[in-house]
Amino acid sequence: MKFDNISPSGSVDCFVLLKTVEKKTSAKGGFYLDATIADKSGEMNAKLWDYSEAVHGVYEAGNLVKLRGTVSEYRGVNQFRIDRIRLVLPEDGVDINDFVPSTGFNEADMWNELYNIADAFADADLKAIVTTILKDKKEQMLYWPAAFKMHHAVKGGLLCHTLSIVRLAEAVCRVYTFADRELLLAGVILHDIGKIEEFELNSTGLVSGYSPKGNLVGHLVSGAVTVEKTAEKLGITSDVPMLLSHMLISHHGDPEFGAAVLPQFLEAELLSQLDMMDATVFEICEATEDVKSGETTGRIFGLDNRKLYNHGRTSNKYDPKIF
Repeated sequence: MKFDNISPSGSVDCFVLLKTVEKKTSAKGGFYLDATIADKSGEMNAKLWDYSEAVHGVYEAGNLVKLRGTVSEYRGVNQFRIDRIRLVLPEDGVDINDFVPSTGFNEADMWNELYNIADAFADADLKAIVTTILKDKKEQMLYWPAAFKMHHAVKGGLLCHTLSIVRLAEAVCRVYTFADRELLLAGVILHDIGKIEEFELNSTGLVSGYSPKGNLVGHLVSGAVTVEKTAEKLGITSDVPMLLSHMLISHHGDPEFGAAVLPQFLEAELLSQLDMMDATVFEICEATEDVKSGETTGRIFGLDNRKLYNHGRTSNKYDPKIF
């Protein structure tokens, strides 16, 4: 089932991954399941009204399930109304890997590319901090998503998002030759490292929710703390850790979007702009990839509730040339 291309219709039978699922209380006092269902093509909100654990069973994020129901439009977007639900059985012959979206790139290759860039830095302090953190976080980075529900929320998404911005930063530095290339690249490589502490992952390797530290501290501050602790362990006394920490805590650009402060030097501003660019490009491509030429999407909450138009001049597939 193509989630981004499905139209309201009659009854639908499908196998899906429960990306999120929560038991809630309706306005009438009854229970219902509120879920995000997904496969490699996309995701959709789903509701099971008049939910009963005894009748329907108990479910958690990461379960593969078979659904029967109907699709209807609600507030401009499609929603799946569940009539029947059950866990996938061995005899269904369903492979979970067919339902877990990934970048399509080799994660080890992406990590090696980042490490090689940092290892070539002429600035000894930048080189030591970035390579040390990359080695410390390598195991998680090889599969970590970059988000819960928004951009690059796929297996290996953190590496893909990071390396995409590295490529953008390299191009920017060829135009703005006065920018500090190594400082910018170091900030790019580490800008989302705190997401490893921010998210909790389910058995599929996708984000199931935020950790207590993610809710209370967030990845911007967690990343800056990682930089400061690493620099202290390495005995670095220059202002490099301070500059990197500022880049991390300001890269969301505006306090309204979680930044602790506004970017206060050029490389911090460039990081913020490039981060937003890559995230937005991913979301636009994901939303329009399966929309027919000449048609528009439903409203996309994460993109200012815009409807997006597919002009048909490109495939609209997010496929950054990072290798």
